[in-house]
Amino acid sequence: MIPVWAQVAYLLCAVGFILALKGLSGPRTARTGNAVGAVAAVVGCAIPFFYADLDHVVLILVAIVVGSLVGFAGARRVQMTQMPQMVALFNGVGGGAAAIVALLELRELAEVDSVGGDVPWFTLLATGFTIVVGAISFAGSVITFLKLQEVMTSRPVIFPGLPVVFGLGLVVAVVLVVLNIVSPAMVVGIVLALVGLLLGVLLVLPVGGADVPIVISLLNAFTGLTVAAGGYVLGNTLLLVAGTLVGASGTFLTRLMANAMGRSVSNILFGALKGGSTLGAGEASDRPVRSAGPEDIAILLAYAERVIVVPGYGLAVAQAQHTLRELVDVLTERGAKVDYAIHPVAGRMPGHMNVLLAEAQVPYEQLIEMDDINGDFKNADVVVVVGANDVVNPAAKTTPGAPIYGMPILNADEAKQVVFLKRSMRPGFAGIENELLYEPATTLLFGDAKDSLSKLLSAVKAQ
Repeated sequence: MIPVWAQVAYLLCAVGFILALKGLSGPRTARTGNAVGAVAAVVGCAIPFFYADLDHVVLILVAIVVGSLVGFAGARRVQMTQMPQMVALFNGVGGGAAAIVALLELRELAEVDSVGGDVPWFTLLATGFTIVVGAISFAGSVITFLKLQEVMTSRPVIFPGLPVVFGLGLVVAVVLVVLNIVSPAMVVGIVLALVGLLLGVLLVLPVGGADVPIVISLLNAFTGLTVAAGGYVLGNTLLLVAGTLVGASGTFLTRLMANAMGRSVSNILFGALKGGSTLGAGEASDRPVRSAGPEDIAILLAYAERVIVVPGYGLAVAQAQHTLRELVDVLTERGAKVDYAIHPVAGRMPGHMNVLLAEAQVPYEQLIEMDDINGDFKNADVVVVVGANDVVNPAAKTTPGAPIYGMPILNADEAKQVVFLKRSMRPGFAGIENELLYEPATTLLFGDAKDSLSKLLSAVKAQ
């Protein structure tokens, strides 16, 4: 039994998680929210050492130290461009850990059942759910990591019979969960975990292109649900609350991202199986475009009174956020009104651009969400697109059948002048051409974003 003081402490930690989630909902309070959540997690992990009769304490402490060192080193060394991969790995580890804990608990439940003890059917149901969904989350997160890291192709991977195999896998998983309720056994749990791993791989393989980050969010919700179910099995209120928070927020975020792309979650997951694709050809175009040097762009910006900057993944790749902020500061000092237009799915995960620009000390007031700034583009003298592509691609509005058709975009095409900073003519993550690049009002500045911005900054200062 958990003593009253420990239950109260768990309750306070749960409140800490709720406050942390609230803090993370805004850029000004995100750091505080993150710290509150971290403290609550540490306290929650420490509480069992003071009331439970733990075996193998030394091994537990060693595991905690090793895990902490690996997590700290990974988080400190990861590049901003690799943040989604890190999130995918951490999420997968959480799902895998929940599945392993459920397997160990199943062993004890099976022993109780074998000697005629009473094991509640709902506990066995929650155990089976935790095993299979945790395994799905682990395997799926590994595949998303490999896709984002480009260890494997980011294009949808399908093969004849994939829907049939996936459907049969779901049926087998349900049968095994029921069998585990009727006659709990460790071997059933192990087979269930293996089926879950297969389902996780098959779930993510058909997903490609810009849809991969949405799958990360969905798998995050899966992990939360497994932790919540594991909390029920273990009788731990803190795990139940924490898992429910993660599951609910992950589900909500998945819906928001899907809506931001104008797609349904089922279309994102299984669209490639219907003969479509979530990724285009991905070939660089040789169509003529209008390009210019930094000096010409600087003259354009010198006469602009209203400027909107559209950041994208290329900005993170070039680590050019500090140089971009300096350029914006110079333009602001000269009387121009400059804001950053933030698309919900810009980058490789939600909030990617917000975090990137916050690192460069960009004022939060200049970070304007898509719905709030889209009406301003028609009044903008110049729109500067740095490392973005799909989020300003008019094909989302004009080309039925395009991978991004129906996705709400930033209305950069309504501005008087558009300046694209691009390394090459290769398309964005969705793999399709951007017709905005070929419009008469569009000018391209080719080169590495950081180098181009540095030259542009010098040219603006020289004006």
